[in-house]
Amino acid sequence: MKNINAVEMKNISMIFNKKIIANKNINLDVKKGEVHALMGENGAGKSTLMSILFGIYEPTEGNIFINGKEEIISSPVKATKLGIGMVHQHFKLVDIFPVWKNIILGSEETQYKQIINKKKIIEDLTSIMKEYNLEVDLNAKVKDISVGMKQRVEILKILYRKAEIMVFDEPTAVLTPSEIDGLLKVIKELKGMGKTIILITHKMAEIKEVADRATIIRKGHYVGTFDVKKTSASKLAEAMVGRKIIEIKNTHKQNNNEDLIVIKNLNVKKHSNNKVLGLKNFSTTIKAGEILGIAGVEGNGQIELAEALSGMTKVDSGKIYVNDKNITHESISKRYNVHKMGFIPEDRHKFGLVLDANLITNVALQDISTKKYSKHGFINKTAMQTHTQKIISKFDVRNADAGFAIARQLSGGNQQKMIIGRELSRDNNFIIIFQPTRGLDVGSIEFIHSEILKAKEEGKAILLISYELSEILQLSDRILVLNSGQIVGEISGKNATREKLGEMMVSSVVE
Repeated sequence: MKNINAVEMKNISMIFNKKIIANKNINLDVKKGEVHALMGENGAGKSTLMSILFGIYEPTEGNIFINGKEEIISSPVKATKLGIGMVHQHFKLVDIFPVWKNIILGSEETQYKQIINKKKIIEDLTSIMKEYNLEVDLNAKVKDISVGMKQRVEILKILYRKAEIMVFDEPTAVLTPSEIDGLLKVIKELKGMGKTIILITHKMAEIKEVADRATIIRKGHYVGTFDVKKTSASKLAEAMVGRKIIEIKNTHKQNNNEDLIVIKNLNVKKHSNNKVLGLKNFSTTIKAGEILGIAGVEGNGQIELAEALSGMTKVDSGKIYVNDKNITHESISKRYNVHKMGFIPEDRHKFGLVLDANLITNVALQDISTKKYSKHGFINKTAMQTHTQKIISKFDVRNADAGFAIARQLSGGNQQKMIIGRELSRDNNFIIIFQPTRGLDVGSIEFIHSEILKAKEEGKAILLISYELSEILQLSDRILVLNSGQIVGEISGKNATREKLGEMMVSSVVE
């Protein structure tokens, strides 16, 4: 008897607004009990295809079969009833609700059909967290937890619902190395329990470790399905972007420039608890034309450092100098326009974009009151549009509609490329770059890394904060390691290795 596929998607097409083709005649078959990777560039149509499977969109054309039976999946409620769960790339959480309530929304355990049985729910969630090593504070409000913690909440949501077919859309994008290892272990365990998993990820090492087969789509079209064990990582990457990938690395030329940024004994209250210091006695310098990498497990002072430098949070004590000028208490506007700061934030939705504005408006926001875009109170819309279209072209931002597309309509990777293009193309002296390639495909990462190194060659001082050790190693001239908000080690980029950084990340403070 022929094995029935858990999922079959036949000739799926999805066209938005009668002009944007997200998917065109895509075929996907996923066997029961396998881990199936779905690969493609940013904007290739992966998330759209999975949103169709989960009932968020109804396809323009095509048919879906679940366990051999044709189904019309008209909503996520229907998908859930069919045993499909999805961890979304962009979190579907209610900020003002506590974590536990977000996890159980729509699947509440009740007493007498009216009262939510919180005690039983907390017990069940605690058991799941321990079983899968996904600890979260169940009573914390979502608005107060980190990006990495939100990702864990999303994963717990589908584990709580006991889905048989699980879709993970970029689940490790913001997790730390140890959390990623834990999640990959979870995926293997779920597979061992007979669950079917579709994994969208750009990280080749993850695909190689857990996936059985991989389907690749490019620009909305099906490219092919590959046996992961029999296909090299370079071949998969080439099939994904249509060309060979080149690894970009810092050349570590000697830098005799002056210090452009000087930070002295910076103390900043914790992002999630303003009674505790999240960054303690932090002192360093960054030269013009230098990339200073900050490595460390998430939650060890990185957010506090980025927000203090960018002006988003007040410092408790200490000083920040740019070109010998004290900017410790300067406004964000002054930092941008007088001291020529650039900032690529970790959370692109919360701090990087106005999601319901178009791309032209998003590009011009920081400079709208300057001569660049306005004169005598009149806005130069042509200049705004021209500059936006240059960024779209240079950074290959897909489905941008010449800048008139609403930011929310773009895929996560294309939103990220838009932010990076905006910040790197501004007239900056120094740039704070936080998780720049989160959710980007290998081709985009290659290009973004080369652009960051170009900014360094132009004499810009760059603070690079990343949880991707490979990114820190490839780009940094010098690396500081943070643990518990303090510097526990420093090493030159030239001499750094993954092993040395790993040892430093778990070490205690150097006195």
